Amino acid sequence: MILKLAQVLRPRREHGYPSASRLVSMAALACVLAGSGAQADTIGGALQKAYLNNPDINQQRAAVRAADEGVPKANGGYLPTISGEADAGLNKTNATGLPGVTDAYTRPRGYGVSVQQTLWNGDRTGNTVSQAESAVLGAREQLRNTEQNVLLSALTYYMDVLRDTAIVDLNKNNVDVLTEQLRQTRDRFNVGEVTRTDVAQAQASLAGAEAQWLTSQSTLQASMANYRQAIGEEPKSLSPVNPVVKPLPKSLNEAVAISQVEHPAIVASLHGVDQAALAIKITEGALYPTVGVTGSVNQRMDMSEYVLGGKQVVASVVGQINIPIYDGGVTYAGVRQAKEQLSQQELQTDLQRNKVRAAVVSAWGANQNSTGVVKAAKAQVEAAEIALAGVREEAKVGQRTTLDVLNAQLTLLNARVQLVTAQHDQVVNSYNLLSAIGRLSTHNLGLAVAQYDPTAHFDQVKNKIFGTATPDGK
Repeated sequence: MILKLAQVLRPRREHGYPSASRLVSMAALACVLAGSGAQADTIGGALQKAYLNNPDINQQRAAVRAADEGVPKANGGYLPTISGEADAGLNKTNATGLPGVTDAYTRPRGYGVSVQQTLWNGDRTGNTVSQAESAVLGAREQLRNTEQNVLLSALTYYMDVLRDTAIVDLNKNNVDVLTEQLRQTRDRFNVGEVTRTDVAQAQASLAGAEAQWLTSQSTLQASMANYRQAIGEEPKSLSPVNPVVKPLPKSLNEAVAISQVEHPAIVASLHGVDQAALAIKITEGALYPTVGVTGSVNQRMDMSEYVLGGKQVVASVVGQINIPIYDGGVTYAGVRQAKEQLSQQELQTDLQRNKVRAAVVSAWGANQNSTGVVKAAKAQVEAAEIALAGVREEAKVGQRTTLDVLNAQLTLLNARVQLVTAQHDQVVNSYNLLSAIGRLSTHNLGLAVAQYDPTAHFDQVKNKIFGTATPDGK
C-alpha cells in the first residue's frame, strides 16, 4: 500500500510551497490511499477496531475472567468434600502345624462414601471469598486502565500517520522545488549571472532534501507499523481529528481531584489494599480452632474359600475440633509478614496517586499550551512565506544570493513541519489529558461500539460448582 498526498493536494507554487491556508488542512488530508475509490477511516472507527481487536485488551479481558474463577474456588470452602473409596484383595492364612487344618483364603472387599464439612475455621473461608471478590474488582480496573492505554496509543499512532504523511509530502515538495531551483541556477550559470559556487550550493541543498525525504518515508513506515499493531489493520484514508474539549475538566484542580477518585490505576491499587488487609485476617484465622464434621458409610464383605462370609455395613458421624497450640512460630511470622505487605501496598497506592497527579499536571500544561503553539506555528509559516517571496524577488535583481534563497526555503520547510507537528500534538495532548484523569473510554468518546461487560462472565461462574467447560464452551 502506498500513502501519498500528491493526487489530492497539489500545492500552488507562487513561492515554491503551498499557501498557508492549504497547509492548515494538510494534516486533515495527510493520509490518502493511492487511488480515488477508498472511503476515509475516521478516528472513531479506528478506536472501535482497537477496542474490539487489540490483543492487549483481549488478554486483559481473559485475565479478568480468570480472576472471576477465584470466587467459586473460595466459595468451595463453604461446601462439603465428598469422596468414595473401594478395595478388593486376597488374603491367605497359613495353618501349618495344626492337624486337620488347611490354609484358608479370604477375599475381602468393600466400598464406602465419606463426607467432610468444615463448620468454622476462624472465618478464613469468608475472608478468602472477600479477598477473591476484591481481586475481581481490581482486575476490572486493570482492564479499564489497559483500555485507556490502548485507546491513547491508537489515537497517537493514527495522528502519527497523518503527521508523517504530511511531512513526507512536504519533503517531496521541497525536493521538487529545489530541483527547479537547481535547473534555474544552472541556466543562470550558463549565461554568466551566477558562479559555480551557486550551482554547488543548489546541488548540496537538493541532495540534503532528498535524504530528508527518504528519512521521512522511513519514519512514516514505522508509524504505519505501529498503527497496524494497535488497531489491527493497515491505515487507509484517514480523516481529520479534532481535539477533545467537552469531556475535559475546566480547571487543573478539578482535573487532579477527578483523577484521584476515578483513575483506574489508583482504584486497582486500592483494591490491592483490601486484598492485603484480608490476607492478614486469613492468616490470623489459622490461630483459631477448626470445627468440622465427618460422616461415612462403608460396606465390608469377606468371602472365604469354604464359607460365605457375612456382610457388614458401618456408618458413622464424627464431630471434630482442631485446636492449634504451637506450630513453631510459622503462623505468627505469616501474620507479621502480611501486615508488612499491607503497608507496602498502601505505600504503593500513595506512589500511584503521586504518579497520576504528576501526569495530570503535565498533561494539563501541554494541553493548555497547544493552542498557543499552533497559533505561533501558523504565524511562523506566514512570516516565512513572506520572507521567501521577498528573498526570491531580491535575488532576481542581485540583492540576494542563491544561498539566501536556499536558506529561506529551508526556514519555510521547517516552519511548515513544525506547524504539522503542533497540530498533531494539539490533538494528542487533549486525549492524553483525558487519559490522565481516568476518563478516556469508549463511552466518554461516544464511540458506537458494544461495551464489554465483565460482570456477565462473573455472574455465569460465581455459583458454578460442577463442570470444567467455560461459559464460552472451551
